[in-house]
Amino acid sequence: MSEIVLIAHNLRSTHNVGSLLRTAEGLGVKEVILSGYTPYPLLAVEDRLPHLANKIDRQITKTALGAEKTQAWSRSADLVASLAALQATGYLVAAIEQADRSIPLPGFSAPPKLALLVGREVEGIELEILALCDQVLEIPMFGQKESFNVVQAAAMALYQATFHLSDSGIVK
Repeated sequence: MSEIVLIAHNLRSTHNVGSLLRTAEGLGVKEVILSGYTPYPLLAVEDRLPHLANKIDRQITKTALGAEKTQAWSRSADLVASLAALQATGYLVAAIEQADRSIPLPGFSAPPKLALLVGREVEGIELEILALCDQVLEIPMFGQKESFNVVQAAAMALYQATFHLSDSGIVK
């Protein structure tokens, strides 16, 4: 089984953050790192205005359904430093994005330590951040739409990385 860290960078939606935390918790993700302007649950020591921090926390909790308390998560003020630290400790950093160098998700086999990066829902992950990633994964699309919601894309990639098929069925 792979050790997986999920990184959510520059997401706008509190509901997507809550759903990502819930999905990560359900799939045994080691940690979720929230970076950039991604909203985050209440911290033990808050620097945000109390009414804003509480409002954001309530919105995240609506879809996280308690996963914000059971799933390990952290806030990163410096994504570049976080990616470098993960790579220095043996993580392969893979972004989910449509890019020239992307490989199809179905052909990807997760290494023992994987850091999976998801980014902005409309604009995608910034090119300078993609350049820091070891791998770029793309989910093949068969309909007319060009992309999936960030949570659905993360769920597909996390499932691919977490489970594999064997002769006896699905094994974690």
